[in-house]
Amino acid sequence: MLPEQFLARMKCILGEEYQGFLDSSEKPPWQSLRINRLKGGGEPERKLKAFMDMEPVPWNGDGYYYKEEARPGKHPFHEAGVYYIQEASAMLPAVYLDAKPGEIVLDLCAAPGGKSTQIAAAMGGRGLLVCNEIHPGRAKILSENIERMGICNAVVTSHEPAVLAERFPGYFDKILVDAPCSGEGMFRKNGEAAFQWSPENVTMCAKRQKSILESAASMLKDGGRIVYSTCTFSTEENEENIGWFLERHPEFSVEEPGERPGPGNNPGIMPGLTVFGNAGVKGIENTVRLWPHKVKGEGHFLASLKKQGEGGLSCSGGERGLPEKDCTLWLEFQKRYLRTDLHGIYISFGSQLYLLPEEAPSLKGLKVLRPGLHLGTMKKDRFEPAHALALAIRAEDAVLRYDLSAAEAAKYIAGYALPVSALEHTQQSGRAMPAKNASTQKEKGWYLITVEGYSLGWGKHSGGIMKNHYPKGLRK
Repeated sequence: MLPEQFLARMKCILGEEYQGFLDSSEKPPWQSLRINRLKGGGEPERKLKAFMDMEPVPWNGDGYYYKEEARPGKHPFHEAGVYYIQEASAMLPAVYLDAKPGEIVLDLCAAPGGKSTQIAAAMGGRGLLVCNEIHPGRAKILSENIERMGICNAVVTSHEPAVLAERFPGYFDKILVDAPCSGEGMFRKNGEAAFQWSPENVTMCAKRQKSILESAASMLKDGGRIVYSTCTFSTEENEENIGWFLERHPEFSVEEPGERPGPGNNPGIMPGLTVFGNAGVKGIENTVRLWPHKVKGEGHFLASLKKQGEGGLSCSGGERGLPEKDCTLWLEFQKRYLRTDLHGIYISFGSQLYLLPEEAPSLKGLKVLRPGLHLGTMKKDRFEPAHALALAIRAEDAVLRYDLSAAEAAKYIAGYALPVSALEHTQQSGRAMPAKNASTQKEKGWYLITVEGYSLGWGKHSGGIMKNHYPKGLRK
């Protein structure tokens, strides 16, 4: 049951289209996911179609609809970060942000991480992505999703936007503000949100969103872009907030969609509303809406805000990091087990070693949950690789690899030991590479465990036993 006051508002907004909207609220929500191109592995669409039917999401080339009975969250590919289960309409804001490799980007309200991981994929592991979430519990989930998707150039923080604004004036090339909202666009997927709805909550959200936008504006470089988005229908939280912002910040304008998916070139994507509040503000018509009775997705709003001026030079990193002589155990591990060199700034928290992007600022005084890529643990006489490192490298990056079928991977994720009898390898270019039904030699050491070519975790072979190093806290 939808709140009567909410329905009255929607009838006022939609007019003749109200009944179509109401009918859509009674239909089941669409299920969708987004393929993670960072994982490599080759032909992910073909591999996914082997166990579920898929239909493309029109505004995102990596997005696909699937039928609920497919349950991709239960497949080992999910734990390997091959895809992120993400609502289709929620994929559009990151498309508008258009993050590029090498840029310095902020996702200001990032949990649970769908848009952050989408931005990271667009950046291709180059540049710096700061993912911020004020609530510690949600920030922890965000950090876990950053790890699962194999992202190496992200820093996860937990601060009020105003605190970051003081620390990073004019710092970022692009900022996503996926603002906390009244959630009206998600009522079909989340019935609990409908019970929590009230006009007072809408007003409170609109006020908070203005404050967040102000913080974002102060952190953006000249020539930069802010994409503001919500999953609500309320004009107070959408067009009216953008109108208010433009009146306060004449250096900003709402960009036209251009070649990006939008009104006129993508059926169902509609322009923003211009007849409710701030109707006279130029540019409101360039905002974008997705309506659940128009598209295969939930309700969403976005505005792409461009700041005047020429883009500034990328900021140089401010974190000094550890000298290589303090990372000898890691460097030895890298030389023996990896076919790729990982570059960045080494930092440690106790015995834990991380690799920060070279563009990273000083982290001193910040609440940081994930300072870049977790490489592993430096023990007294050895280096133990982190699960995050396994997920961040591709199969071809590992010297020793043990590939599993989906059924075998499910047992590995559950914590079962791996059968060493199946582990055989050949020598290629002087480096050991596993290949079933080859040599009877079994090299000791760390093996990258993969599922149909996608990195999943670590195993260590010693004394005829392959120890399962999949984290106990993640086992299912």
